[in-house]
Amino acid sequence: MTTRDTAFAPGTPCWVDLFTSDPEAAKAFYGNLFGWTAQEGGPEFGGYVNFASEGRLVAGMMGGNIPESGRPDSWNTYMATSDIDSTVASSTGLGATLIAAPMQVADLGSMAVLADPVGGVFGAWMAGTHTGFAKYNEPGSVTWDEYHSKEFAATKDFYAKVFGWDMQPTSDTDDFRYFTANIDGEGVAGMMDSHSFLPAEVPSHWAVYFSVADTDASAQKVVELGGQLLRPVDDSPFGRLADVLDCNGAAFKLHMPPRSAS
Repeated sequence: MTTRDTAFAPGTPCWVDLFTSDPEAAKAFYGNLFGWTAQEGGPEFGGYVNFASEGRLVAGMMGGNIPESGRPDSWNTYMATSDIDSTVASSTGLGATLIAAPMQVADLGSMAVLADPVGGVFGAWMAGTHTGFAKYNEPGSVTWDEYHSKEFAATKDFYAKVFGWDMQPTSDTDDFRYFTANIDGEGVAGMMDSHSFLPAEVPSHWAVYFSVADTDASAQKVVELGGQLLRPVDDSPFGRLADVLDCNGAAFKLHMPPRSAS
């Protein structure tokens, strides 16, 4: 998937943005790590920044995370919707908490931010001229969004009802429970039962994977830029992965696809 001229199908993760305590440091970090360029929004957009890779939009950023908030810097995932008011009503009717009410963003579209019934934060985006990722599943862009749940059954049912996901098991055992969310037969997101390993202070949350050409080199670069490697780089059936923090403590994942058998 490369440049997109139409909106993502409703229920599909279509955008991510970073809520950060230090926008200038974050711009330098991601610029050096992924080669992103920052496109500054004017005052009418509250200082919102769009990041581009090779001229194509890949992510956004908003400053303003202050220590008093008690929230770490974080990446947020937005789901596409064709009716943002209906999505918010459905979500809150099923126990979600509204954090930011639906808001029109010039001609770009409309956004809302919510916390699901177990506390995981997500966004909803109804596209106008901004349809979401213009670059996807290529180095320097998002390649997957995945929910880590401490209350798996509740979150699986919530997101399936709100966004019309067909949840299909990759594995459904107590040792490893992982479902893929499908829209029109296409896998669009993952959901993992993470109650056994998430620390008490870490809530259920959306995790963002960024595609890279070389996970090991990118993980080393994260550390050189002031970030942190949370655990050793590792292989999985889906590719070579790393869990990292940026220079301000925001968590994300690096992904390199499996190498083709020779």
